[in-house]
Amino acid sequence: MADTLAARTGWALRSWWLVAGMWTRSIMSYRVSFVLMLLANTAVTFLDFVVLMLMFRHTDRLGGWSLPEIGFLYGTSTGALGVANLLVGSIDGLGDRIRVGTLDTVLIRPAPALAQLCAERFSLRRVGRLAQAAAVLAWSLTALPVHWTPGRVLMVPLLLLCGSVIFGAIFVGGATLQFWWGEAKELQNSLTYGGATLLHYPPTVFAKELVAATVFGVPLAFVNWLPALYVLDKPDPLGLPEAFRFAAPLAAALAATAAGLLWRAGLRAYRGTGN
Repeated sequence: MADTLAARTGWALRSWWLVAGMWTRSIMSYRVSFVLMLLANTAVTFLDFVVLMLMFRHTDRLGGWSLPEIGFLYGTSTGALGVANLLVGSIDGLGDRIRVGTLDTVLIRPAPALAQLCAERFSLRRVGRLAQAAAVLAWSLTALPVHWTPGRVLMVPLLLLCGSVIFGAIFVGGATLQFWWGEAKELQNSLTYGGATLLHYPPTVFAKELVAATVFGVPLAFVNWLPALYVLDKPDPLGLPEAFRFAAPLAAALAATAAGLLWRAGLRAYRGTGN
């Protein structure tokens, strides 16, 4: 059984790679256009952090957090979203395929449908978001007055990995809802792009009920809020047990499992244009 699962996973990854490579070769046929789009995408996403910097022209703290600390939140949430958007963000086009009846052509191909849809219209210009997030994160790490222990150093790449998985699960889960609800794409966008924007700001500026919803509902708090409390040695506004600061891997695993089960349920519920 383990060998079968490994073989299926390997084939899904290879299928994603082949489809993404096809789209990349298509995009790179117009190199000047690609470079211009990459630069434009990077500049536009950087405006989000410019807004935060302008806020600190009038205050030294926002909810008790300094600009480098908020830069850490911004870099980690934007970076995690950027990785998920690059790898699986194209899945949000599922609803259009269902409406026009072209999903059937994906299902009859000898490759996993989820891998095909995640890699469809793969665009390297999305790397601009990652580059900008990496620049802000690198600056914040050098400016933070943090005593870097081995645990805190390890927590940074771990939270980026787990955050990417959580955002990826939300992309897939939100898109899968379009099997039943055609307007679910807007909900998906509010949880992914809107969720990343929420995580740019410290949890102390929001109502405790909202923060609790990101812990016990949609697990956005595990992307960076809770791990950041450990890295930056900040108090928890909800007073949760300290173990929650280290629970991002568990939250990511549960989110990925839930997204996978929802995807399988969606495929079983789908009725093609020929039915």
